[in-house]
Amino acid sequence: MPLYSIPNMNMILKIPHDHVNRALINKISLSDYSLIQQELNRRIDSVLNSPEELLTAGWIPGHDWTGTVWYPIYLAANKDQDRAAMVFGAIVFEVMMNRPEEWSLGKYQINGIDIGSTTYFRIHI
Repeated sequence: MPLYSIPNMNMILKIPHDHVNRALINKISLSDYSLIQQELNRRIDSVLNSPEELLTAGWIPGHDWTGTVWYPIYLAANKDQDRAAMVFGAIVFEVMMNRPEEWSLGKYQINGIDIGSTTYFRIHI
């Protein structure tokens, strides 16, 4: 299912800045990339049917990626945390686009402060 933009409910069919992130994503081995996708899908599955059915991408990996499934992203980004975060966000976006459920996304704030990451929430069309 595609993602949908709010409020106009247009389908999002392309990953933003894909050409920029794809070069780094291609540095990740297929086996590591598969593990990353599996873990993201596991995390997404865990919020299905919860009261909120939402997920903020930047809160998934935590601050220290050492020894985690996310570490190959950090290495592909030459240990640049900001770049790794952008690539991680692109991977989450791609996984969300390939989910069977309908989802939307946005950038939000908590107490007037930008979260700095994309939040995905399930919609029922």
